[in-house]
Amino acid sequence: MGAASMTVGGARAGAVGARVDRERVHRGGAVRARRGERVRACAKRPAPGGRLYNFSAGPATLPIDVLEEVQRDLVDYKGSGMSVLEMSHRGKDYMAIAAKAEADLRTLVGIPDNYKVLFLQGGASTMMASNCHNLAGATDSADFVVTGAWSVKAQKEGAKMLANANICATSKDQKFTTIPDVSTWNLTEGSKFVHICSNETIGGVEFKEVPDVGGRTLVADMSSNYLSKPIDVSKYGVIYGGVQKNIGPAGLGICIVRDDLIGNVRPDTPSMFDYKLMADNDSMYNTPSCFTWYVSGLVFAKLIKDGGLEAMEQRNIEKANVLYNAIDSSGGYYVNPVDKKYRSLMNVPFTLAGGEELEKKFLAEAKEEGFEALKGHRSVGGARASIYNAMPKEGVEALVSFMKDFQARNA
Repeated sequence: MGAASMTVGGARAGAVGARVDRERVHRGGAVRARRGERVRACAKRPAPGGRLYNFSAGPATLPIDVLEEVQRDLVDYKGSGMSVLEMSHRGKDYMAIAAKAEADLRTLVGIPDNYKVLFLQGGASTMMASNCHNLAGATDSADFVVTGAWSVKAQKEGAKMLANANICATSKDQKFTTIPDVSTWNLTEGSKFVHICSNETIGGVEFKEVPDVGGRTLVADMSSNYLSKPIDVSKYGVIYGGVQKNIGPAGLGICIVRDDLIGNVRPDTPSMFDYKLMADNDSMYNTPSCFTWYVSGLVFAKLIKDGGLEAMEQRNIEKANVLYNAIDSSGGYYVNPVDKKYRSLMNVPFTLAGGEELEKKFLAEAKEEGFEALKGHRSVGGARASIYNAMPKEGVEALVSFMKDFQARNA
C-alpha cells in the first residue's frame, strides 16, 4: 500500500475514532449513551468463563468440562502425538475411543445385549429413510403418529418408500400443541412399525410415557431428548436420533436397534442404510464421524459420573419448572401454547401477548444481554428456549430474571 493510501486510511480511522462512541447501558430500563467509550462489540457474557447462555435448538450448548477436555486433547491426544482429528479410525487409539463410547452408552442407558448400537452418518433425517429400508418392504404399511414438524417429515419420507405410510393419529388440528391419546390411534392391521417423535423440537411437545402399540414394533426419533431421562429400551424396536441437540456436536446419529430387526433389508437398499452391514462392521463400514463420536463418548462418561439418567431427569425437571412457572405466572404476558401434560423438558416455545414488534424487541435485548439463539423456529415464530442437559439451572434462572425485568419495563 502506498504512503498516500495509508494517509487516507489513517485519516479515516482518526475521523471514526473522533466520533462519539455509544454504549447502551441499562439502568432501571433507561438506555444511556456515553462519550469517549467504545461501542460494546458483542453481547454481555453472563455465564461462567465469559460464555454466553446458548439456548440454540441444535447444534447446542455442550458441557464446559467436556469442551475443556477436548481443548486439552486437541493437539496431542493423551500423549499420542496426534489430534483425534488426525487419527485413523482403524488405529488402536481411535478404536479404543470408539469401544469405550459404546460401552459407556450401554451402561448409561442400560441397553440390553440383544440390541445393537450403531454410530451413523446422516443424522435422524437419513435414518427416517433407513428405518423403512430395514423394517419394511415396498408393499408394506407402517403407522406414523404425527405430532409436529419432525414426525411430519418422517411420515413424508415413509410415503416415498412404503405402500401405505398411514397417519394413525395427528394433532394437526390442534396446531401440534398436544399428543392424541393412544386409545384413539387408528393402527393398521399388519403394519411393520409404529413411528413416533418422542420430543418435537420446534413445537415443544414430548411423550411422557411409552405408548402401548399392541405388540407392534415401536420406532422413536429421540433426537432432542436423547439421554435427558431414563429409557426403557426393551419397549422399542428402534431408537434413533441425531446427537447435535443433547449429546455432542453435529455429524452423527445413534441408532439402537433390536437384533431381530437386522438382516431383512430390502434388495434396493443403499449400503450405507443397511443396519446389518453397519453392525457387522462396528459402524466403520466407511470412515465414521470420528470427532463427533469422540466428543459424544466424553459426554456419556460425564453423565455416568454425574449420577446417570435418573439424576439428569431430575435436574431437567427443575430447570423446566423454573421457566414454565415464570411463563404461567406472567399474567398472560408470556404464553406457552402446549398442553401442560405434554410440555417438553427440552424445548420451551413461547410468544409475547404484545405481538410481533414486542417479540422482536425482546429477542434483540435478550441477545444484547448474552442470551443466545432464543428466536423461535421460522415456521412458528415467537421465542424458544432449548434447555438441554448441558444448560445449567443458573442459565435458566438468568433468563427468567431478564424476562421479568423486560415485562416490568414493557408492560
